This record gives sequence, C-alpha cells and structure tokens, in this order.
Amino acid sequence: MTAHAYTVAFEGVEARPVEVQCAVSAGVPAFAIVGLPDKAVSEARERVRAALTAMAIALPSKRITVNLSPADLPKEGSHFDLPIALALLAALEILPRDEVARTMALGELALDGTLVAVPGALPAAMTAAEEERSLLCPLASGPEAAWVGACRVLAARSLTEVVRHYSGAAPIAPAEPGERPAVTGHRDLRDVKGQERAKRALEIAAAGRHHLILVGTPGSGKSMLASRMAGILPPLTAAEALETSMIHSLAGLLDEGGISRARPYRAPHHTASMAAIIGGGRRASPGEVSLAHNGVLFMDELPEFPRTVLETLRQPIESGEVMVSRANAHVSYPCRFLLVAAANPCRCGHLTDPARACSRAPACGEDYLGRISGPLMDRFDLRIEVPPVAFTDLDLPASGDSSAIVAARVEAARARQAERFSDHPGLRTNADAEGQLLEEIAAPDEESRALLLRASDRFGLSARGYHRILRVARTIADLAGNDTLRRPHVAEALSYRLVAARQD
Repeated sequence: MTAHAYTVAFEGVEARPVEVQCAVSAGVPAFAIVGLPDKAVSEARERVRAALTAMAIALPSKRITVNLSPADLPKEGSHFDLPIALALLAALEILPRDEVARTMALGELALDGTLVAVPGALPAAMTAAEEERSLLCPLASGPEAAWVGACRVLAARSLTEVVRHYSGAAPIAPAEPGERPAVTGHRDLRDVKGQERAKRALEIAAAGRHHLILVGTPGSGKSMLASRMAGILPPLTAAEALETSMIHSLAGLLDEGGISRARPYRAPHHTASMAAIIGGGRRASPGEVSLAHNGVLFMDELPEFPRTVLETLRQPIESGEVMVSRANAHVSYPCRFLLVAAANPCRCGHLTDPARACSRAPACGEDYLGRISGPLMDRFDLRIEVPPVAFTDLDLPASGDSSAIVAARVEAARARQAERFSDHPGLRTNADAEGQLLEEIAAPDEESRALLLRASDRFGLSARGYHRILRVARTIADLAGNDTLRRPHVAEALSYRLVAARQD
C-alpha cells in the first residue's frame, strides 16, 4: 500500500503544497526518490536511513519508492527529510496513516534523528492553514510558524518525539508564537550637529515613504543621517510584519525564535552584484530590495554601484514588486522599500570648495553624478545638498528634536495616512497614491497651482516629477496636521525637488 504525507515547495514567497507518496513493494531492495528532486532532496534517503537506524528501526529488504507530486514541480532544499521519513514510517505501519495524512511537515534530519531548523516555516504554515492541516516542524522553527493563528503548529526536537507523539505516548504541545524583543538604543538624531534641512527631509521621507538622496562632501554626515532613519520609523504593523517576515523566513534570516516588529534596514556595499541587489542565483532567492520590504534600503556611494545594477532599480521603485526570472524559475517578490542614497558631488568630493577641488571642476562633478541616469534621479522625491559642517559648529550644544520626538510626529502622520487609505487595500502611505486618488487627496489650491505651473515652465518638470511633488506636499501637510494643501506645503516640496535643476 501507499502512504501519504504532505510538505511544500517554495516559489518566491509562496509555498506550494507537495504530496509525498511512499510505496513499499516486493523486489530488489532499493530506496528511490522521484519527482524532480535536486541533490539535497536526493540525499535525503541517506539521512532518513541513518536517522531510522539510530532509532533501532531497520528498513525492510524491499523496494522503497518515494514520489514527490506534482512531479513536474522542482523540489529543492533539505526540508523534505521529515515528510519523507513520515511517509516511510506510515508505509511501514509504524505511524497511523490517517494522522500523517492530516499533517504538513518540513524539517531536516540529522544522522541521529535530531530535527534541524530550515528556512520557510512561516510561508509553510500559511499553506498548511489554507489546506486545513497541522504543521510539523523543528523546535527552532515553531515560534516563527505559530504566528499563523489558523494553523496548529507542532514543534519537535527529534524524530523520536514525532513517533512518540503519533503513538500517543507523549503528545507534543502546540507551539506558541515568538517575537524578538524590540530594538532599543537607536542612534539619536540630536547627535547630528547642524544639517537642519537634511533632518527635516529625513522626517518627511519617513512619514510618507519618499525616496531620498543626500549629496555632499566627504565627512558632511550623509551616512550618519541615514543611520538615524531606523530610529524615527514607526514599528511594523501586524500585516507588514507578516509580509516582511515571510521574505526573511525564505532567506533564513529569522532568528531568536520569532519575528520582529522593527523595520528592516539594509545597507549593501557598492560592490554587490545584480543578483544580490535584485535577487536571483540558482534558486531565484530574494535580493536586498526584497529584504528591505516595508523598511529602508540605504545605498551609500550610489554612483559607485555598477550602472546595470542602478538601472534595474527603476522598475522595482515604481511598482513595488520585482520579477526574478531564471531558466527554471520565474519568481515575484514584493519590494516596497524606502530608498535612501548618498553620493559625493564628484570623485574627489570637494567640488563645492574652490580651495580643495581638483583641476577638472566642475566637469568632474558632471561626469561623476552622470553615472546616475536621469530616469533614476527622477524617482527621488527629495534631493538634499548636505554642506560640510564647520569645526566651530561641532563644539555647539546639540540642536533640533530628538529621534523620539520626530518619531512621534512621523507615527501621527502615518496614522492619518492609514485612516485615509483604509478603503484602499494595498495603499499605506502617500507615496503609494496615484491617478484619481492622488488628485483627490492632494488637490492644490489656486495659489499653489499657480506656483506649480511657474516652476514647471521654469524647470521643465516631468509628469512624474509633478506627481511626486504633490505626494511630498501631502506628507508635509500631514506632518503639520492640515487636511488641505497650501502654498507653504507645495513650496517646501518644490525646494527639495529643484536642487538638481539648479545644478543643471
């Protein structure tokens, strides 16, 4: 007879159900795994054989065939060990077939039968809930998977515990959801001396998820400002935490037994490849843009990134989604992130200082920042010049609001946006608004409209630029607690947009 167990195969953030069929029949003794397995899955038979031997369970001298259905779906990863072992034990009538068939399992087996944590427990629990099955996983993956309340999660230390559970000798208690403790001790915005305009831009960017680029001389505080962004962003909502954690679960980044409400902050080096930034590799894994979903992607020394990498950012920034295409996989990942970039004005970095600039100024600045294409630069809502800080200013006492005060204003502005978009699923911040909705929530008054028309004629704003100014102005009005756009809101939004135009 054939026994059945169930597990999942991952396609992006989705976990597709897989049926594990095991048949023990007469014939030449063999142990075969079919159904398009990769090397890690094919090696499962040796791990399963060793784990059963450690439990004093001998395999019969018969032909054992394990089929992973659907057979045309690629199967990758070591998490197939546990479901294969369950199907085999059910086929040998050691475990009850009906109980095993009502369970979805994943986990890697050590040679002594211990269960090793594997990535993807959270998406697997989502699929188990949809299939109305329990989820059996390693103990370390239990707190992560238990966040799916509609699924009963059983977390075991070893295959022996699993057998004792199904035999009724020692039932396993359902796992409890775990949450990583909140991160404390963020760097304070008051530590940055001067740079009040850049601090204000940081607050606006955080409140409305507006992309920001900082251009300034070396040592002016660009990276220091960007590192303070994490301290002023509100914590993830429950829905956002689940979305972000599903991606991190697939990447194996969830640790300490649970998910986190802190927004991700990713800062890849400028030598990172396209696959590292966008996603890819043999398994079409998520890249930095997806790992920064609902958080911050900080790209320091932006012009130093390869041109091909920079150009591939254009579509994910607009759509909030990235498609990773490979010969054997076409996977879509969400990537709705806040991009913060930093750049020097030229290669030597001292273009604005006549006493220190190189002999090629100002042509060197045009060549250096010219590595950032116009279409990519057009996607930055806020463009800030960060001037150098004088030594005398460093001795002055701290000025401006602390990160806690700014974070409170940002959270209040985000709450206004959440209420505004409550009837629009998928929209959370002003940066997401477009079309008719944007015209409704960011309709300028006559005075503001006249100012926009003059700026458009003078600086040649694109349609994208016009709409991004309206989104930023809407966020500025939210920070001020105003329901309508006024001339000061639009004027401030314009001032952040026209820096590049003045340079040109």
